[in-house]
Amino acid sequence: MSDVSTLLGEQVSVRLSGDVIFEGILTDLGQDILVLFNGIKYYYIPWMHIHMVYQNNELKEKIDNPNEPSITQEMETISYRKILLNAKGIFSEIYVTGNITFHGYIMNVLNDYLVFYSPVFHTMYISLSHLKWITPYNHRVVPYNLTNETLGVHPSTTPLHRSLEIQLRKEIGKLVIFDGGTDPMKIGLLNKVDNNQIELSVASGQNVYLKLGHIKSVHLP
Repeated sequence: MSDVSTLLGEQVSVRLSGDVIFEGILTDLGQDILVLFNGIKYYYIPWMHIHMVYQNNELKEKIDNPNEPSITQEMETISYRKILLNAKGIFSEIYVTGNITFHGYIMNVLNDYLVFYSPVFHTMYISLSHLKWITPYNHRVVPYNLTNETLGVHPSTTPLHRSLEIQLRKEIGKLVIFDGGTDPMKIGLLNKVDNNQIELSVASGQNVYLKLGHIKSVHLP
């Protein structure tokens, strides 16, 4: 960490899993997260997904220093969990898998997952170990240009457990969509959740078995 801290305030490139590269000014870092400003907004990136960080003074356009504070400004030390808690109630974009990002609000942060409310997908469960980055929007941004009456946040009334596995057991017997629904074998009726395994009946009626540890996001249609 001490070596990376020498790059604070510098223009850097950050390489993530999947060869995703972010470029910007390194504005803050903690033991399990770093903060990057790309000239427009802040990205909060957990260290677990970072493969490489290096100074890059050859960016096509020089990035100006941010003129608005990040959500870490009042923190003496930053951490992944603290940042997620500070982002509660702020309209944000999060990324977990593929080419899909989700837009909405962090509602709760539990042991190994967070509850996310999306105006499009409604209540979602997002695995903390698979969240690649989060970027809160400016407070002035109105989600999808919706009115307050239309936006109306309506989170699920299902009681929350601190473990995602136990939480999913409460959803047995319901239709679920895993990882954004891009794979038809991850959409179906939730039959069983036990010992880090999921049994799902897909559209054809076939039962498939998924490892919970690889599930990145869950929502119920």
